Amino acid sequence: MREIPNIVPRVSLVIPTLNEQDTIGECIQKARAVFQEMGMEADIIVADSSSDQTPRIARSLGAVVVKVDRLGYGNAYLGGFAWARGDYIVIMDGDLTYDPGEIPQFIEKLDQGADFVIGTRLKGKILPHAMPGLHRYLGNPLLTGLLNLLFTTGISDAHCGMRAIRRSALEKLQLRTGGMEFASEMVIEASRRGLRIDEVPITYYPRRGESKLSSLSDGWRHLRFMMLYRPVPFLLVPGLVAMALGVALTIAVLDQGRWSEIRMHSLILGSLLSIIGYQTLLAGMYFAAFGATYGVSGRSGWLNRMISYHSLEKTLLLGLALLAAGVLLGASVLLDWREAGYGTLYEVQSAMMALILSILGLQTVFSGMFISLLLLKDGYER
Repeated sequence: MREIPNIVPRVSLVIPTLNEQDTIGECIQKARAVFQEMGMEADIIVADSSSDQTPRIARSLGAVVVKVDRLGYGNAYLGGFAWARGDYIVIMDGDLTYDPGEIPQFIEKLDQGADFVIGTRLKGKILPHAMPGLHRYLGNPLLTGLLNLLFTTGISDAHCGMRAIRRSALEKLQLRTGGMEFASEMVIEASRRGLRIDEVPITYYPRRGESKLSSLSDGWRHLRFMMLYRPVPFLLVPGLVAMALGVALTIAVLDQGRWSEIRMHSLILGSLLSIIGYQTLLAGMYFAAFGATYGVSGRSGWLNRMISYHSLEKTLLLGLALLAAGVLLGASVLLDWREAGYGTLYEVQSAMMALILSILGLQTVFSGMFISLLLLKDGYER
């Protein structure tokens, strides 16, 4: 591996690569020419996971090649950042979808006081065949809109891969994700840390070679990561709404007495909404608890109460009580059925309530156990 010189460069350019032998040479040459024209010292770091000639070509052109054993967009950048020594750190892909000639715009923004600069293709120019219509008109605007709504970042293209950041700002970010969600994590962390974020309109070019993107799985990664930071709008609120509707519908049917047997479908729907809503609510609590141990969410009052040891004990007791009520009610239905000679039995209400109580009880017990085990990781449980 090439030794990094002792003189600290002004700029470090980090390029993640995965089998980019057709473009990496031209990318490095263009970037080096830009830095020479600007009269700036720079080192070029290629964070590589390739199986082709990409690392050999990069080394031959004077780049520092960092071997990244774990595949993933975020893993590549984390590996490259460990070698970056510049006051400013610029990142871009090595497939020439971004033009190294636009680097000076990013440097200028940092010189003017920005902490973090992100390119925007949507306010710049997207050449034909450079971005699929699904990404351009649906996926990217939707995910960027959600990110802006939840984290007030005020950017227009959250997934643009051409960016620049001050070293001092980068050191404030807790970047850990290894996949494509790294792009969202970087923006979210910058917003949470109060960094000044600026945008630069850029041109986006068609990729040479096979794309590494997977629309559905990458989109889900970004969405899942936003859920980790903000479980309330994604899970807790929808769960509460669904559960409230289900409980209200179930009570309305039960309040009509035995004549409600003819409204079995309404009773089933109410039960289903109650169970789905409760499970979604619990999922929101899982995300909140994991976020607390992962270090991405604050410890609000309700979360403190939820994750305290005594509250978890009460959760287990509540679950066992619901389960016991369901079992007893179910046993009562069986006894009535036996007394009826195992013939026709009009106990739909009781049977359905036994089912609901048993399921909610089991969900509560296992959720309490899961959260308590999760929170043992960092000593949250007391």
